[in-house]
Amino acid sequence: MVARLNPYINFRGEAKEALEFYRGVLGGEVEVMTFGQYGMEGPLADQVMHGQLETPAGMTLMAADTPPDVEVTPGTVITICLSGEETELLRGYWEKLSDGATVHTPLAKQMWGDEYGQLTDRFGISWMVNIGAPRE
Repeated sequence: MVARLNPYINFRGEAKEALEFYRGVLGGEVEVMTFGQYGMEGPLADQVMHGQLETPAGMTLMAADTPPDVEVTPGTVITICLSGEETELLRGYWEKLSDGATVHTPLAKQMWGDEYGQLTDRFGISWMVNIGAPRE
């Protein structure tokens, strides 16, 4: 059996929109379960109790909407890192994530030889992209 590490991001009413945005970046399929599907009524009924994005590259991203009585500070407790040697794929992710983002470090070659960039997307989530330089 394989163990996996999956980022799980909490939102304040934006989980579905965020998962669809990330699907547009990474590809794949989104599954969403709402609070209403499990009997909750009222303002939370249409919000995401659990959402999951499974990508063609084998990545999984999970998300949920946090109830109003729980504090959420977007982006301060998670950074998602996309890395590998698939240059065009990773550059494409970077370009799509950049839409509406604040770029802290532009994607460029760094002193360690890789291309690297860091941004905060339009939902307040921090992302790093590291494209490995060919190794000899």
